[in-house]
Amino acid sequence: MPKVAIVGAGLIGRAWAIVFARAGFEAALWDPAPGAAEAARAFVAERLPELSALGLIDAPPEDVLGRVAIAPSLAEAVHEAVHVQENGPERVPDKIALFAELDRLAAPDAVLASSTSGIPASAFTEQVAGRARCLVAHPINPPYLVPVVELCPAPWTAPETVERAALLMRQADQVPATMQREVPGFVVNRLQIALVSEAFRLVRDGVMSAADVDACVKHGLGLRWSFMGPFETIDLNAPAGLADYCGRFGGLYEQVEAELQPLKLTPELVESLHEERRAALPLEHIPARSAWRDRRLMALAAHKAAQEV
Repeated sequence: MPKVAIVGAGLIGRAWAIVFARAGFEAALWDPAPGAAEAARAFVAERLPELSALGLIDAPPEDVLGRVAIAPSLAEAVHEAVHVQENGPERVPDKIALFAELDRLAAPDAVLASSTSGIPASAFTEQVAGRARCLVAHPINPPYLVPVVELCPAPWTAPETVERAALLMRQADQVPATMQREVPGFVVNRLQIALVSEAFRLVRDGVMSAADVDACVKHGLGLRWSFMGPFETIDLNAPAGLADYCGRFGGLYEQVEAELQPLKLTPELVESLHEERRAALPLEHIPARSAWRDRRLMALAAHKAAQEV
């Protein structure tokens, strides 16, 4: 399999290393911070046996780890790479400088992709000489367990760049979802913001506690949403499909939409919800709970892999 360069070996970079190495790619890790790439590779080594136990890798963990290499320089990381996945700081000036350097060092036909969570590619690639090969490939954390990747081209990104990025993501067992144009926050974040904003409103307005709102999602909407999206959900919720559903519930949608106002995250609202969460989960327990979440995601990923047709 070809080589992928992973530039930036933090939380997202180390997860990408698992994604690409698991799929058979050579994954070259580079990070300017001393020891960061080594720490990322150590994380991969620690996580692979768990993934293997659940059938989420189809090769021995040591073989998968052998595909993850630490590059001594950025130039060596991108040398002969067909795809570069950038995971640097979420700062536009930093990305402008880094993409100019990636464009200079990488092979002319390599795709240059950013993992940014919300900065549009047009904000940091406009002056790049090879800007037609640049785009955002935004993963959902952690991408080795949550496979959707938003492909977000700039206005000048070549269609073939998007096609090549989508093909590579499918080869890596990811699920590419392509945006037709740039919007702030991309799509997954916007969907999450819509839900979380309403959750804040419901608590603020005394409709329900935060714990019960969470219960409505994890024991309600989340069960269906783990294997089908909102359009398929409503299509199956009326005898004659989506149009029938809208005919039955469109009035309710309009009524609720008319009530919605932009949410202001006041210090008082944030503090009250923060205190409720800290009562349920002290700060020092967050790392353990995060590890629990990842194990639950592993089990869910294994279940979905066994059930999909």
